[in-house]
Amino acid sequence: MEMHTVKIEKPEDANVILGHSHFIKTVEDLHEVLVNAVPGIEFGLAFCESSGPALVRASGTKDELIEIAKKNALALSAGHVFIIILGNAYPINVLNSIKAVPEVCRIFCATANPVEVVLAETELGRGVLGVIDGVKTKGIETEKDVAERMALLRRFGYKLGGS
Repeated sequence: MEMHTVKIEKPEDANVILGHSHFIKTVEDLHEVLVNAVPGIEFGLAFCESSGPALVRASGTKDELIEIAKKNALALSAGHVFIIILGNAYPINVLNSIKAVPEVCRIFCATANPVEVVLAETELGRGVLGVIDGVKTKGIETEKDVAERMALLRRFGYKLGGS
């Protein structure tokens, strides 16, 4: 067995969702879920087919993001893995819908951070062992950090007033 890491390439302001599913209709089902979750969503979606011709299958609403998703999927080349590059939406807006798709087995990460994917490769193929999502933790939050976190959530509209 060999181990590899693949750095996910994406625009700095984009979010990425990396997951694992089990069937070729993942592409169509995820596309439908995404366009129904956020009106006007921009995304690229790619899926690593795991049998037959074993191709990268792709879809999306923005050509640039579709190309980025395909490039990342091919770099991963791990069976039944899918990658979504979100342009104008956040994972929090679509994750529950994605997880409800019958083919979806797992979400490895959903983030705007830099991501590296740790892969194992055997004679059979490749599989995801895990992900490195962002930087190493630097410490424990202070009271000031708590106040800043709470203010940020309110500024984004995720929480109302008060604490």
